Amino acid sequence: MQVMTDLFARIFGDGLSPLGLLVAGGLTMALIMALVMASCAIVFTWAERKVAGFIQSRYGPMRVGRWHGVLQPVADMVKILGKEDIVPQDADKPLFMLAPFVIFVGSLMAWAAIPFAPGFIAADLDLGLFYIFAVSSAATIGILMAGWASNNKWSLYGAARGAAQAVSYEIPLALACIPVVMITGSLNMNDIVIAQQGGIWRWHFLHDPFLFVAFLLYFVASIAEVNRGPFDLPETESELVAGYHTEYTGMRFAFFFLAEYANLFLVSCVATAVFLGGWQPLFGPVFLPGLVFVIKAVLLVLLQMWLRWTLPRLRVDQLMHVCWKVMVPLALVCVLGAGIWMLATGQAG
Repeated sequence: MQVMTDLFARIFGDGLSPLGLLVAGGLTMALIMALVMASCAIVFTWAERKVAGFIQSRYGPMRVGRWHGVLQPVADMVKILGKEDIVPQDADKPLFMLAPFVIFVGSLMAWAAIPFAPGFIAADLDLGLFYIFAVSSAATIGILMAGWASNNKWSLYGAARGAAQAVSYEIPLALACIPVVMITGSLNMNDIVIAQQGGIWRWHFLHDPFLFVAFLLYFVASIAEVNRGPFDLPETESELVAGYHTEYTGMRFAFFFLAEYANLFLVSCVATAVFLGGWQPLFGPVFLPGLVFVIKAVLLVLLQMWLRWTLPRLRVDQLMHVCWKVMVPLALVCVLGAGIWMLATGQAG
C-alpha cells in the first residue's frame, strides 16, 4: 500500500492529509484486489473447462470468441448477472442476503497480506500469515449463514459439511506452515519470501525432508479448505443439488462463484510465498518478480484442477479419517522433526 500512498502524495502534493493519503491508498489497493478476484473467476473458469475437456478427451468450449472459446466465461458472467434475484419465501432474508458478501469480503481481506513482488503488498503485517488464516476463516461463517438462512434441507446439510470440513482441515493447514515460521522466525510474509532468496535450493520446500512433507500436507489441506474435488462434499450435486448455495441465483450466486475461484488462487499464492520462494526465480537475479510469483501460483491452480478431474470424491467418513488420523499426526511429526533438524544442524538461534 506504501506504493499507492507515495503515488497519491506525488499527484496531490499537500492537497491530501496523511489520513487522506492512507484512505486513498487503501481503497485503491482494495479495488485492485477485487479486480484480481474477478479476473481469477473469468480466467480460471475457462482454464478449468479446457483442463476438464483435455482429461475427458473432448474440446471444451470452442464457440464463443475467436480462439478456443476464450470469451465463454464472459458470456456466462453476463448471463448470471442478468438472471432474476430470487429470495425464498420462508428464508431468513437478512442472513440470506448477507451470506454471499461475508464469504466475498473474507476472501478479499486475506488478499491484503499477499506479497506479489518486492514492495507490492497491500498490508505488510508482522503477523501476515496469521492474519491470512484468521480472516479467511470468515468464509466458514458465510457458509453456515447461507445454509441456515435458505430454509432448505440440502442447503443445511451442505453448510454443516462445509463447516466441519473447513474447521477440520484448517488444523493441518496451519500446522504445515509452523516449520517455516520456526526457520524464518517471522510471520511476516515479506520476511518469509526474502528468507528464500538464493535459488531453488533455498526454497523452504527443499530445506529438509520435514518441510517437503509439510508442503505436500499444506497442498492437500488447501484443496479441502476451498471445497474442491476430491473434497467437494459441501456441494455434491448428486447428493445435495448444489449444497449451501442451492437457493441462490443471479448476483448473489455470482459472489459465491467469485469467492470460490479467488480462494483457489489465494491458497496457491500462500503456498508460493511460504514454500516455493515467492517472487524468487529458480536461479540467478530477480527478474520480473510479479510475473514469477503469478506463474508459480497459476501452476499450482492447474495442478488442483488436474486432481479435481482425475480423482473420485471421498465419502464423509473418509474425509474425516484422512484429516484427523493421517494429516494432523503427520503435521505434528513435521513440526517436531523440523525442530530437531534445526538443533542438529545448528540453525536454532
